[in-house]
Amino acid sequence: MVETKKNSGRGQRDLKVRVKTAKGRRSSSTRWLERQLNDPYVQQAKKDGYRGRAAYKIRDLDDKFRFLVPGARVVDLGCAPGGWCQIAVKRVNALGEKSGKKVGTVLGVDLQEVDPIPGAEIHVLDFMEEGADEKVKEWLGGQADVVMSDMAAASSGHKQTDHLRIMALCEAAAHFAFDVLTEGGTFVAKTLAGGAEGDLQKLLKQKFAKVANVKPDSSRSDSSEKFVIATGFRG
Repeated sequence: MVETKKNSGRGQRDLKVRVKTAKGRRSSSTRWLERQLNDPYVQQAKKDGYRGRAAYKIRDLDDKFRFLVPGARVVDLGCAPGGWCQIAVKRVNALGEKSGKKVGTVLGVDLQEVDPIPGAEIHVLDFMEEGADEKVKEWLGGQADVVMSDMAAASSGHKQTDHLRIMALCEAAAHFAFDVLTEGGTFVAKTLAGGAEGDLQKLLKQKFAKVANVKPDSSRSDSSEKFVIATGFRG
């Protein structure tokens, strides 16, 4: 059950929605539900037709670094539910809606089935399996200009373990990017602050001209997530 708390004095309703703990629901689930109901990006995503608030993260990152340009070939690793693909389709002109601009390609891969996204090609694929890089280049018709990943390993509830898991996943995504990116390409991936980022940073700095770490405005302030953006792949 949810209730909206009223302000005193003027009779105006507070935007803060409070969720009552129901029988059988854990307090952590109640906090998550309350956070979702009060998150402006969750509400905006529904209005804009995006498949989740994460769409605004890649939007914010691209606004700053400009890697999703018309004509670009983009690979989205772990693309479910599809919000990053939706943003990429618009920005690389995958549907050819921008007259006079090059038409790009958006390829999403995931371990699970993902509902179709207009302008994107979606495949069920484990990007870490043998030959996955060759399959992706075949589907793209060449090498990628951008490899991006918003993947996160399943939470164990142990902060340090979860940090190590997501960093390992990010490193695997980086090695995949080395195999499919064209010279000058861009790698974007979610990481977690926690002390094990040094090896990834060192690896990326060897392969790319510039490496930046950013926490976009659309990322929750209480989240330890941040994003690494590596540009100018050296090949």
